[in-house]
Amino acid sequence: MAISEPASNTRRAFDLDLPRRLVRLLDGASARHGRASLLLVAVALLAFLPGFFQLSPIDRDEARFAQATKQMLESGNYVDIRFHTQARHKKPVGIYWLQAATVRAGEAVIGPSALYSIWLYRLPSLFAAIGAVLLTYWTALAFVTRRGALLAGLMMAGCVLLGVEARLAKTDAVLLFTIIASFGALARAYMRPATERAGDLKLAAIFWTGLAAGILIKGPMAPLFVGLPILALAIVERSGGFLKPLKPLMGLAWCALLVLPWFVAIYFVTNGAFYQHAVGVDMLGKVAEGAEGHWGPPGTYFLAAWGTFWPSVVLVAMAAPFAWRARREEKVRFLLCWLVPTWLVFEIAVTKLPHYVLPLYPALAILTALAVERGAMAKAGSRLAGLVWIWPVLAIVLSLGLGAAYLWFGSGFGLAAWPLLALAIVLLWSAARAFPRVGVEGAFLTALVGTLVLFFAIYQVMLPQMRALWISERLAQVARDEGCPAEKIASFPYQEPSLVFLVGTKINYILPDAAAVLLKQGGCSLAFIDTRFHTWFETKATEIGLKYHAVATLSGFTYNGGRQVAITVYRSDEAAP
Repeated sequence: MAISEPASNTRRAFDLDLPRRLVRLLDGASARHGRASLLLVAVALLAFLPGFFQLSPIDRDEARFAQATKQMLESGNYVDIRFHTQARHKKPVGIYWLQAATVRAGEAVIGPSALYSIWLYRLPSLFAAIGAVLLTYWTALAFVTRRGALLAGLMMAGCVLLGVEARLAKTDAVLLFTIIASFGALARAYMRPATERAGDLKLAAIFWTGLAAGILIKGPMAPLFVGLPILALAIVERSGGFLKPLKPLMGLAWCALLVLPWFVAIYFVTNGAFYQHAVGVDMLGKVAEGAEGHWGPPGTYFLAAWGTFWPSVVLVAMAAPFAWRARREEKVRFLLCWLVPTWLVFEIAVTKLPHYVLPLYPALAILTALAVERGAMAKAGSRLAGLVWIWPVLAIVLSLGLGAAYLWFGSGFGLAAWPLLALAIVLLWSAARAFPRVGVEGAFLTALVGTLVLFFAIYQVMLPQMRALWISERLAQVARDEGCPAEKIASFPYQEPSLVFLVGTKINYILPDAAAVLLKQGGCSLAFIDTRFHTWFETKATEIGLKYHAVATLSGFTYNGGRQVAITVYRSDEAAP
């Protein structure tokens, strides 16, 4: 008893001391807007930067966006959007312009290699994700105190899904930023008394500029996210008078002025083909059927949120009874109208991807912060209080799964990762243990620290070292070592977008017999041929008398196809013409 008691006291002191220190930090940071913003930026950087520079281009969406931007820079055509040899008529031009701007700035610093540096294409997503955290804080100030707004911002900073999007060179983090800006202005307009709803140029500029930017980023998705809540509020209020501060007529004209030039230009450049594909195939097709295999039944987003909005989702579940009881209150009504109609639309739509509902997560964070501020969260001993144990349980499951994946796909045992995973589990376990004594804020902040450690272990240490996953990066390294230009390189059947980005736009995605003909032309030329198709390549090579040799055989795992592959790199021995 004398031996175990001090150990127990030490553990109890750790469980309580860290949460209390974190609560004091929250109190201090909420004293001023500057301090609160600084803390949010610091936590966001700790959450988003691990792996940002190290991770190879991710197939398929990120690599497609980045490659399309690269082709804009190479061609000088900033209106039409193309990927490799095909038109890319899916999303508007906004994200490509943002990426092109950061790459051009990068070229001025690091030179031509900027075109192939994926982290430069990711910068708009990183900046937008940090901005989204700050805008969540700003929007929340219309509903809660500075302390509550800071808590809402921290929930978004620790959000798993936002952390993923911050590291990807695609649209969703930027769309989130534009949507929250519009909702921050809309909330302030809505909360005004009916007698004070005169036009407000500042709020109107924020709302309509945010909407226009969202349209240029992801087309009709921005009006959907903003329009459905406005419609719901108008139905509930039986009036649209709350829109008066936003100057609807002037605002619509300003929005049209910002978005129409490119939309008109792309119509004439593509002879209407952009709209036929973007609206008729990409958007409407996703509503009617599971596009690209991304199908899910109603309820998919509800279940996914337990992982994608982790660790904050535990607090959201605890706040649910409050949201129902207070549903008629003005503030809660606004947040529910922001959240519920759009969520239901996405649950009904056939195509489902986790990031589709990301712009609804700030409403969850603010609603939860409001419940915390009202003292309406689950108390120790209640049924919902047991949800805090999801934190350590999920961390343990995730760590075991990642550990197994690392042993399978990585190089070596990965000693650096295991202590970090263990520390994350200890912190999340401590958060659950501390909840009855320190309350929801101290427990959540401790869980957030554990989550940041987990992010570092996964993104900075484990994923970059899983070499079997990064096939394109390894093939591109062989191409650089051999010194062959992209137009003299062929690949079959491995034709991921990341290979185009890393090797070069002019890489040839052709059949094995055509690859043999390419090598026959002589000079420095390569063929990446899956071992399953060696016979096809070798038969044609023999037929045309090709002289060649194998440079290397690379084994890996295609995370899109979900299978093991082995690719042999052949080099021509033919003399240059």
